[in-house]
Amino acid sequence: MLKGKKIVVGITGSIAAYKACYMIRGLIKNGAEVQVVITPSGKEFITPVTLSTLTRKPVVSDFFSHRDGTWHSHVDLGIWADAMVIAPCTASTLGKMANGIADNMLVTTYLSMKAPVFIAPAMDLDMYAHPSTQHNIETLKRFGNTVIEPESGFLASGLEGKGRMEDPDIIVKTLDDFFSKWKSLSGKKILITAGPTYEKIDPVRFIGNYSSGKMGYAIAAECSKRGADVTLISGPVHLQCPSLVSRINVESCSQMYNEVTSRFNDCDAAILTAAVADFRPKKVADSKIKHTPTGLTLTLESTEDIAAALGRAKRKGQTLVAFALETNEEEAYAKSKLISKNADFIVMNSMKNKGTCFNSDYNQIEIITRNDKECFDKKTKAEVAIDIVDRLEQFINKEK
Repeated sequence: MLKGKKIVVGITGSIAAYKACYMIRGLIKNGAEVQVVITPSGKEFITPVTLSTLTRKPVVSDFFSHRDGTWHSHVDLGIWADAMVIAPCTASTLGKMANGIADNMLVTTYLSMKAPVFIAPAMDLDMYAHPSTQHNIETLKRFGNTVIEPESGFLASGLEGKGRMEDPDIIVKTLDDFFSKWKSLSGKKILITAGPTYEKIDPVRFIGNYSSGKMGYAIAAECSKRGADVTLISGPVHLQCPSLVSRINVESCSQMYNEVTSRFNDCDAAILTAAVADFRPKKVADSKIKHTPTGLTLTLESTEDIAAALGRAKRKGQTLVAFALETNEEEAYAKSKLISKNADFIVMNSMKNKGTCFNSDYNQIEIITRNDKECFDKKTKAEVAIDIVDRLEQFINKEK
């Protein structure tokens, strides 16, 4: 699947820079065209002559040619490429990419990149484990980048642990696997809900939940990577919208219901990850309710059932995916929801799985259909999104 693909390879100042030669050779052997962009410190570890010999292209390092002043256009590279892979990627470059510090040609190329970006970190174990590095990695993931986790093993410092750049052959395979799915959802319109809803009690208080929106945003990013036209209806969250995804912000269940139901007919699929409030105050106070020793009684009413409404409206050729977060009798409730909402499959997760669900970067799910179920191990939400979208594609392809 790499044949004819244009790949920008970014190399930074790491002892693992020599491994980039093997990765470049693997990409070219599989038919890719490679353009190297290297940081100034990267040239301390591997020479542009070596890289140019492998790629048969001049290596780009500076903004201008020192010989004739020719400008190296990072914008043109961003348009030219089918993908960018930064391997090895140091902690310094991770930080610059996460915060938009465009002080070298590699970072400006990254910031101009229109194609998917793959990042293979390489550093000592303490640097990799440091909270600032992990924060930058999570930020880059939220931007829609794919992070190829480093290996554990013997490091240049003499220590042993996680931080070794992934094997070049595995990086090449990761790109090959990506292109096997690339544009697999091209032409499809996918509607996704994410995050919580807030149901007002008074001007300063609300009924809500702990949803961070991370699962829905990860699914939106994965669908977008596969070429889908994605609309994300989001409750109040503090997340960066994935690249090329159209985001519509809402607050209440009513607002989300109106946005979703008005768009569903034009979509090929809807994935309902949002943790929508089931109840709201029947009456919202016009001013702040004051504290009283006797307490407060609220009368609640049911909110709109978005999944049920879409299930009734679903026509032939559309796919509906609902989520079920349960605390007990998980599978029984999920199967009941599958039928009552007329969904094609349910993604079920449980509060019993520690370190998953609300506010976590991890999830552990079961996918339940009318005919079977599939259980998955605990994974990052980005990895879980791949499993969910893989199953979505099966349903969409079956409808063809």
